[in-house]
Amino acid sequence: MSHKINIGIDEKSREEIGQGLSRLLADTYTLYLQTHNFHWNVTGPFFQQLHVLFEEHYTELAVAVDDIAERIRALGILAPGTYKELAELTSIEEVEGNISAEEMIGRLVDSHETVVRTARKVLQTAQEAEDESSASLVGDRLVVHEKTAWMLRSHLQN
Repeated sequence: MSHKINIGIDEKSREEIGQGLSRLLADTYTLYLQTHNFHWNVTGPFFQQLHVLFEEHYTELAVAVDDIAERIRALGILAPGTYKELAELTSIEEVEGNISAEEMIGRLVDSHETVVRTARKVLQTAQEAEDESSASLVGDRLVVHEKTAWMLRSHLQN
């Protein structure tokens, strides 16, 4: 038995928000993988500091991925859950091969800023539909990614 969703957001808006959140999920998951990769492969004089920092970041991202996917489901939309689906939806470029710690930090700044831009798009869609739950979730993600990008940029300043 199917039960029609009646949460005060029309079906078209729920689908649009779900699609935007799916892109945010894909970017967040790709950033999670990128950060975990860098955690494993970072080298150099700041290894310990960056190894621990990247672990903090990917741990936070793992929780975020779940929160975003659950919001998509609450809207009655299927959350993307395969590498193929996520790869097709993400705006973040993968890093191939091993790169320096400084390059890792720069790539993470770029990736966090990409997530911010994706989040801003879905935030506008959620606000227009008066979907406070999605807007609140996305707003919280904006704060995290903007702050993280700023802190990572600080590592690149001489």
